[in-house]
Formats: sequence, structure tokens, C-alpha cells
Amino acid sequence: MTPAKKSSVTRLRLQLCVTGDYSHEIGPLVRDAIDSGVVKELDLSIVDEKEPCDCEHEDRLQQAQAIDGFFTAYPCVFCCLTTLLLHNVWFSNWDMHHLLFDCCKQLQHLSLDHCDVGGSVWQINAPNSKLRILEVCMSYLVTVEVLCLPKLERIHYDEWFYFEPPLRFSSAPSLKELALLCGATLDHQEFSLSEVLRGTSNIHTLTLNFQGERLWIQPEGKQLCPAFGKLRKLSIWGVFVEFDLLWTINLLEAAPSVEIFSVQVWNHACLDDDEDIRAEIFWAQRIEPRWSTRKFTSSKPWRLKELEIVGFRPLEQQFLFVRSVMQRAPNLKAVLKEHDKPCQDCDAMSRPHPPPRGGFYPRDKDEQETVVKRLRDGVCSSARFIFL
Repeated sequence: MTPAKKSSVTRLRLQLCVTGDYSHEIGPLVRDAIDSGVVKELDLSIVDEKEPCDCEHEDRLQQAQAIDGFFTAYPCVFCCLTTLLLHNVWFSNWDMHHLLFDCCKQLQHLSLDHCDVGGSVWQINAPNSKLRILEVCMSYLVTVEVLCLPKLERIHYDEWFYFEPPLRFSSAPSLKELALLCGATLDHQEFSLSEVLRGTSNIHTLTLNFQGERLWIQPEGKQLCPAFGKLRKLSIWGVFVEFDLLWTINLLEAAPSVEIFSVQVWNHACLDDDEDIRAEIFWAQRIEPRWSTRKFTSSKPWRLKELEIVGFRPLEQQFLFVRSVMQRAPNLKAVLKEHDKPCQDCDAMSRPHPPPRGGFYPRDKDEQETVVKRLRDGVCSSARFIFL
């Protein structure tokens, strides 16, 4: 008989709360597994029992001290740490750059949730880093300035509390996917997207989500062409339902190579019913986009194959937008959808309650045919329409 193969765990996924005694109990086990060579890759999430809204400055500082104590006690963790998620941490007294990029030489995925560095710019200059994915959520970082991250492929930035551009790039040659999500308050300043993307040239997927508030990017056109040269999928989400959509044509003109264009219309009747509640959350009024329609016209033909509108409503501004795209995209297939993930409060506000802004999504065949007829009227296009 041949001896049975010795099984081993080469990758360990661990979620740890370091503010209690958990690290003292689990730490030695992790250390022994790493030192013996059993674990070669570690996915570590260091979480906090408190929700972000319940966390004070002292709580985040205590979390940082506990994390520092854990890494000091078990330095072997650095050698195989490939994924790290940190939650509710105050970094002001901690050399975050040294820890994440000098010590964690194998780190590929970094996620910072509700972390604070004391209101400063975080510069990342790590030419030897293997980091591929960076996720930042509810950040107190003034700006993340990527000076050098040669292998960085994806960034997801969800909510920034300071009122400057959340990102800047000097050298990110491998960056392919970027998502920026924020519901702008009155104090958020508009910034130039082309300036943010300077230093990138290989982005193929871009998502901008305004979460139903005002736009936080400045009107631009041809300035975006260098960064949009290889763009294949463009998603503009969270556009308030009463806003004009024609301004997005400027982005398409700057990216004629885009094949999929996704627009999500924000139509949350549950918030619109009480403007006082909405104003208390965002401290601002919604402002209609001030972009000029078709600021420039690209000489290159559009490659657009699919236009997706999530939250479609029979509104004049949506008809004008779709017809404008149809005229420029000869191979177009349009997918018109209702919201795929309505919130519970909006779900409760269905018929026979008063209709939401813009009316209801066309549900039966007759309503859908009426919509298609209006879209095709006077437009020469072979576009196909799919209702979901």
C-alpha cells in the first residue's frame, strides 16, 4: 500500500477581533501554522465589534494600538499576508506605509474601512509592492496619492469625507478598474476627472456613482481622451431621476471604444417623501448638471454595443438621451430595466400609492411598444430593445 498523501492548508482566511483576548488565543496557533510551513497565504480581516457610526476617536486609536500589539507579538504574519482588511482604525501615530508596503511584501489586496490618518494626504510609493486591489470605504484620508504602485489593477473608493479629489496618480500603469462612489454634500468640491486620472492609460472599466445627489466631477470633454483611450465599460450610476442625462454624451464622445454603457437612475421615493430627512443626511440641495451638451464631437466611430438603463422611466429626458445614443451607435442593443435592488422602504411604496417621480416602468407589452415607438420616431437606427 502506498502511504496516504499528507494534506495541508496552504491558504488561511481569518477574521479577528483584537480588542479582546481573541488574539492571545488565536495568535500562537497562526504563528505555529506559519512557522511550520503549513500556511503560506493568509487572508486577514481585523474587525471591530462597534459599528462605524458608534466609533469615537478613542475607539479607533485603541483599535490601532491593539493591531500594532498583535503584529509586534506575531511578526511572522507579515511574511505570508496576502489580503488585509482593517476596520475602524486611527493611523496617525502609526507608520502605515512602512507596515503595509515594507513589511507586508506579499500583500495583494488591501481594504480600509472607516479608517483615519488625522486629515493628511496618504502617499504610496512602493515600486516593489505586489498590491493589485485597493478598497477604501468611508475614509478620513484627505487624498490617496499613488506615486508608484506598478501592479495595482483595481481601486474601489466608497465615500470620502474631505472635500478634495479623493485620488491622484503619478504612476499606476496596470490600473484597469476604478470605481468612485459618493453622495456629495454642499461642501464637496467638484474636481477634474481628467486630472485625477492623469498617470493612468489602461483603464477598461470605470464606475462613477453619485448616489442621487449632485455631480462631483467638473464638465469636461476631450480632456478625458488620454485616460479613456482603452475604456470598454463605463457606468454612470446614482443619477437623480429628474436630472438631464444628455451630459453623459460628453463622456461617450471621449471614449468611442466603450462597448457597454450603463446608466442607473436614482429614484428613491422613500427619501423624496421627506426632504427634511434627505437634507439632514446630505446637507445640500440637488443641483441640475450644468454640462453643455456635446461640447465636442469625436471623429472616431462609436463601438457601443449595449446601453443599459437601470431605473428606466418614461420621462422626456430619458427619451432624448436614448435617441441621441441611437443616432451615434449603429450596433446598439438597448436594455431597459427597473431597479434591480430597490430598498425595502421603496418596495412598500407600490401601487395603489401615488406614482413615483417619472411614473412607473412599462410592464406590459402595450406600454413597452409605446416606449419603443417614441424612441424610434424620426431616428434611423436598427437598435434592439430589451425590457427586463
